[in-house]
Amino acid sequence: MGVTGDQTGPARSRERFLGGDPVEGGVRGPILNSWLRCRLLGLSPDRAELPYRDDFDPDTRLVRAAGPVLDELQNRFSGTRMNISVADADGMVLQRRFGEPSLARSLPPIQTLPGFVFAERYGGTNGIGLALAERRPVQVFRAEHFAERAQSNACCAAPIRDQLSGQIVGVLCFGYPYAFEHPDLAVLLARAVGTIERRLTAQSAERERGLLHTYLDSEQGARPAAATPAGPDGGDDGTGGPDGLPGPALAVLDPHDRAVLRERASELISSARRGAFGVTLPHRGRATLLSRPVTSGAGVNGMVVEAVIGAGPPGPQPAAPPARPPDAFRGLVLVGEPEVGKYAVEARRRLELLAEASTLIGTTLDVARTALELAEAAVPRLADHVTVDLPESVLQGDESADPGAELHRTVVHGIRDDCPFYPAGQHVELLPGTPQMRCLTGRHPVLEPELVSAAGWIAQDPERSRRLLDQGVHSLIVVPLLARGVLLGIASFYRSQDPAPFGDDDTRLAQELAARAALCIDNARRYTREHNLALALQRSLLPRGLPEQGAVEVAHRYLPAESGVGGDWFDVIPLSGTRVALLVGDVVGHGLHAAATMGRLRTAARTFAELELAPDELLTHLDNLLVRLDREEGGDEAPGSTGVVGATCLYVVYDPTTRQCTMARAGHLPPALVHPDGRVTFPDVPAGPPLGLGGLPFETAGIELPEDSTLVLYTDGLVEDRHGDIDVALDRLRAVLAHPDRAPEETCRAVMDAMAPEHPGDDIALLVARAHTLPAGRIAAWDLPADPAKVCDIRAAATRRLAEWGLEELAFAAELLLSELVTNAIRYGGEPIQVRLIHDRTLICEVSDGGSSAPHLRRAASTDEGGRGLFLVAQLAQSWGTRYTPRGKVIWAECALDAA
Repeated sequence: MGVTGDQTGPARSRERFLGGDPVEGGVRGPILNSWLRCRLLGLSPDRAELPYRDDFDPDTRLVRAAGPVLDELQNRFSGTRMNISVADADGMVLQRRFGEPSLARSLPPIQTLPGFVFAERYGGTNGIGLALAERRPVQVFRAEHFAERAQSNACCAAPIRDQLSGQIVGVLCFGYPYAFEHPDLAVLLARAVGTIERRLTAQSAERERGLLHTYLDSEQGARPAAATPAGPDGGDDGTGGPDGLPGPALAVLDPHDRAVLRERASELISSARRGAFGVTLPHRGRATLLSRPVTSGAGVNGMVVEAVIGAGPPGPQPAAPPARPPDAFRGLVLVGEPEVGKYAVEARRRLELLAEASTLIGTTLDVARTALELAEAAVPRLADHVTVDLPESVLQGDESADPGAELHRTVVHGIRDDCPFYPAGQHVELLPGTPQMRCLTGRHPVLEPELVSAAGWIAQDPERSRRLLDQGVHSLIVVPLLARGVLLGIASFYRSQDPAPFGDDDTRLAQELAARAALCIDNARRYTREHNLALALQRSLLPRGLPEQGAVEVAHRYLPAESGVGGDWFDVIPLSGTRVALLVGDVVGHGLHAAATMGRLRTAARTFAELELAPDELLTHLDNLLVRLDREEGGDEAPGSTGVVGATCLYVVYDPTTRQCTMARAGHLPPALVHPDGRVTFPDVPAGPPLGLGGLPFETAGIELPEDSTLVLYTDGLVEDRHGDIDVALDRLRAVLAHPDRAPEETCRAVMDAMAPEHPGDDIALLVARAHTLPAGRIAAWDLPADPAKVCDIRAAATRRLAEWGLEELAFAAELLLSELVTNAIRYGGEPIQVRLIHDRTLICEVSDGGSSAPHLRRAASTDEGGRGLFLVAQLAQSWGTRYTPRGKVIWAECALDAA
């Protein structure tokens, strides 16, 4: 991998990169990102000069902690060409060790002397600089180094962190010939770094022990032994042990009281405040915390906090408190350095933020809203500004094949609104080398502590970056939104008000917040996908256009629920004899299952309607169908199978020739009837049971609609609300409908504007039908006896009426149709027999009789003497059929007006 002599491996990739060719497939992500940063910084591979500083402190805490570890590593690598170095957080080398001491005389000064700075912005891609930039263990092999002078070696390096603050304080780096590479080096490096970090923590503990001993010595010197007050247990006064925990006096307190004291004491130490501060304890009443500075013999400055606790109940303290009562006591709560106390306070606040985030993020199943909740949870307690970028496909409920190519600025949220970030709604095109693109490609957090030196971030949009820096934005964390292995986008956290840059603890907190948000976003995305699928299915099953008919003028609306598509539907079905059927229904439940069930019911309803069933019979068939579906699906033992719960339905049939309206409902709300004078009533239609119960009857109600009246059918989502009274909603609906001069389309618009909620929890289906009346002059009817001799009279009368209507060209076809239908009625039916012609969009010929047997079309054989009449009817008419009435049946046939 590190060969440079031939044209393979990273050497060849490096040449292509320097030549401007793409090398994404042949270079590890951290190395390629470093090369990009080096180029943006203007570094030259052959002229990378390292700065040297001679003003560093050779006896820092890091040097003291690392010294014994470096000595042990030098002994371990004795006799080898291993170069071991420790650098500070700025990349300046503080100490070096060599497996072969003679190397120090043969290597150039930059590889032997402390003081040279190997930060990436000076030295290009190298172990120390890359470990600081990536903030994690790294390896660099020969040609992966950006500078040409370093390409004969390999190295591995890892950051060293202060375990109290979480900040990177240095880097431990192994440099060696490439042939010396071994997997155990990474393990040894990690162990050595862990040892140095533990020694740093021990130094902090030693500093606190020094402060504690100073406090104990001062207490013993200030009070004679005979005057030392005893605690309530007869022991000492609770000054505590060497770890600064409460002694016997405070140990008798309730754990909740001790927790309150320690929390308040941590805040006093972190703020370095001195004085007396009152505290109310949950169980012990009032306590007073005494905070004062203390300096150890080693010169460490800290704070000590004691508690004075009395036995009385909590309440206001007197201006001049009396001497301490006999049962009161004083004890040490905490002793420590302000910086360490600050870390404890910050850690607690991070835990509090994480706890609150579980309730703040994911309150809805909306992708964009969940992303905004992430930003709202982080501002201002973690960051001052947050942006969230999601691919367009994620917003639509799908996964993204290439998140970096379709990022969409979804959220911009911060403490002020005038920061020049890319605005929400804009497509974001990221350049290679930017922190956001590094986060996307590497799928790990990227920390840029100092944006002023972040070349990749600045290169994305130099003018916008300059304006952000001018407004105080100075530090950045970018974290990926990963859930269930799917990359959903990125979140960027910016700091402006706090002068301290982001650290690794902040990065981990941002990563944890993003992980929680990503899971909620993924849930919302999956829900959005199912919602879109259900909505697409539902819309495909609903009528795409209304059929042509002259009985009613219709307008409709359908509004899906915001939280899940339901099973509401409506339909307009032309029937024979110029009649029309109006239908609305609602399947219980939401989602794909409800939408699919709705489609089954709507298809079945259309089929039953074309069979000319009465409203109550049609609902009975739908009820039986739903019972069968429920039984079939309830018997499915597959996990997650859901049985059909039920449905409601309202079925209305209107006849414009008589203005008669028959209707039946199955657990559905009654229709609203708008009278020509503006009155709005709700016809009394027997409720009937919901569909799916089985075995219960339905009833039909009939009313005569006034001319120019309007019938309004709707589902319960329009008027039912868990927080409102349905009677109040119906009164509102009545007030909205009380405008008879409105056209159906205007009525639909007014009803939805006034009644539909902003965030509907249930589907809404609305059907508005203004009833028309067929003029009496366009209807001709004749009663005749069961006498074959009268057939010729009917033909003559029909011919004269067609001439009056200007339909002479249809006379021949009408005569043949009437002859066949009337003859069949006389021969096979019974009285009363009636013939009716209707001039509407088509010419309708109807013959009714008292018989119940329906004719059937069949193909007559060549030897048959009869059986060809209905075949002739089917050829002459564009459609024909039979419907049953309480007194018999009607056989009808329709002829197109342009049939001639």
